[in-house]
Amino acid sequence: MAEGQQTSHERIGEFLVKIGAMTPEQLVEVLEQQKKEPNRLFGEIAVELGYINDSAVDTFLGRNKK
Repeated sequence: MAEGQQTSHERIGEFLVKIGAMTPEQLVEVLEQQKKEPNRLFGEIAVELGYINDSAVDTFLGRNKK
């Protein structure tokens, strides 16, 4: 991958940890769940587990539209 590029789940997870919306442990748990269910989105799993809400996902998506 080109420098600065990562998969979407890595970027959103890192962003959410960086802003304090999730802990590193929660990030790992969501990524482990996503490995079991690869067709599910990171944000969907994190919301379902109660770690974040839809507005945190929207914040990330709005930030990446630039």
